[in-house]
Amino acid sequence: MLGLSEGLWTMVAAWLIIGVAMGAGLYEAAFSSLVRLYGRHARGAITGITLIAGFASTVGWPLSAWMETQFGWRNACFGWAGLHLLIGLPLNAWLPKLPRQAKHERSAVADPTKAASSPSPAPTAGRHGYATALLAFVFAATWFISTAMATHLPRMLEATGATLAAAVAVGALIGPAQVAGRVLEFGFLRRVHPLLSARLAAFAHPAGVTLLLMAGPVMAPAFAILHGAGNGILTIAKGTLPLVLFGAQGYGARQGWLMMPARIAQALAPLLFGLALDAWGANALWLSGAIGLAAGGALMLLRAQPPKSC
Repeated sequence: MLGLSEGLWTMVAAWLIIGVAMGAGLYEAAFSSLVRLYGRHARGAITGITLIAGFASTVGWPLSAWMETQFGWRNACFGWAGLHLLIGLPLNAWLPKLPRQAKHERSAVADPTKAASSPSPAPTAGRHGYATALLAFVFAATWFISTAMATHLPRMLEATGATLAAAVAVGALIGPAQVAGRVLEFGFLRRVHPLLSARLAAFAHPAGVTLLLMAGPVMAPAFAILHGAGNGILTIAKGTLPLVLFGAQGYGARQGWLMMPARIAQALAPLLFGLALDAWGANALWLSGAIGLAAGGALMLLRAQPPKSC
């Protein structure tokens, strides 16, 4: 539809359809599929997906630019449509079927007598609501920060005194730092509880903000590395924390509710942080740093549920 559009309304209609499809194809859908397949053992697979998907923009932007240059923007749209149908659709169709163990765990919900054997004990009702609210706030806060930085990073770094060339170079560090953070999670941090790695990641952005604002643009690379690595680990935490805190049952629906405030924060972040930059300049970073500290504090209030004895 986008490639065939001839006016404003057909283009808007095409983008609306693309937007709905994008919303259905975010990390949450993949995480939910993995939890349905692997239950409480999905952490490694979730980390692996985010590690590979960290290179999406590295591949997607150059490929889009090449198709647009060689064949025009309409044919570039057709090219992406073809890749979705010829590669994406078969890959989704070839996903493995639900294993026997996952079927047994899912049936425990319908049969209360089997609930005691579930390997992912859920918190009590009161604790459940408290933990859900804290986790929804953490996701909203961290998505606000990551989207604000992605939108305004060069301008923000220039406000701290960096040149445009330096700001662009520093911005290029964030992608590799995100992948490095995910590699760290896949290697060393997989031995610790996801709540601990999420806490460390949440405090990484405020630490980078403090270095940048106290020492000036000379610390801009350190800021980019801290922010990028923390953001990379938090992407994994968005999939693993609900799993370890609430268990595998109802994971997909819970993810949808948990991420709804985050999507709203993500939509508002470019405008709100842009207004803060207009009003306060580089000091707008204190805002994102404070939000990051609040997210880290909320994670400190969360407690892992001890496993039930059989």
